[in-house]
Amino acid sequence: NFYCSCERVFHPDLRDKPVVVLSNNDGCVVARSEESKKLGIKMGVPFYQVRDMIDKNNVAVFSSNYNLYGDMSRRVMSLLSSFFPKINIYSIDAAFIDLSEINDIDLLMELSYKAIKSIFKGVGIPVSLGIAPTKTLAKMASVYAKRYKAYKGVCLIDTDEKREKALKLFSIDDVWGIGRQHTKKLNYDGVKTAWDFTLKSESWVRREMSLTGLRTWKEL
Repeated sequence: NFYCSCERVFHPDLRDKPVVVLSNNDGCVVARSEESKKLGIKMGVPFYQVRDMIDKNNVAVFSSNYNLYGDMSRRVMSLLSSFFPKINIYSIDAAFIDLSEINDIDLLMELSYKAIKSIFKGVGIPVSLGIAPTKTLAKMASVYAKRYKAYKGVCLIDTDEKREKALKLFSIDDVWGIGRQHTKKLNYDGVKTAWDFTLKSESWVRREMSLTGLRTWKEL
């Protein structure tokens, strides 16, 4: 999605319209806007397989420009670090921030809203922040922040009640660290949501999903 957001900075008329970005040789779809996802365009699908769908729905198509995306990412991370100095850049479009020294929730939310507004004003990229006790829950919160406009870009999971509600509404295949093969296995065993996964015993998770799956289970 980040690549599409970068392209939209220079094509503001495409905001809220379907956009895809293709791989280096224009062979496959490597990025999709939310609107493109809703059309059913899958990640990594060969371009020729969805060309008719793209033409029919007036989807904007761009060749990948990794120099541009890298530059935009550096500008986003620089602004983010000006608000939150303890930042760990995870990928071109994601970072983890240590917020443990901010004990005032109101101040934390104020800083978060200021940060995303500053990034959008300075770079033109919409950013979502998920705040929670663990990285896996924070990734989940960031999805909610992006998915639902009522959050205004910031979703905070700071109570067990909020955590359980979020888990019950979150598909297991969207959980950070759960791959396709594990999703198939979990679905077969009746696990459809993140909440279902947390109800499994520690010994079952360790046996079926190794230490990586166990770490995800504990973080949820």
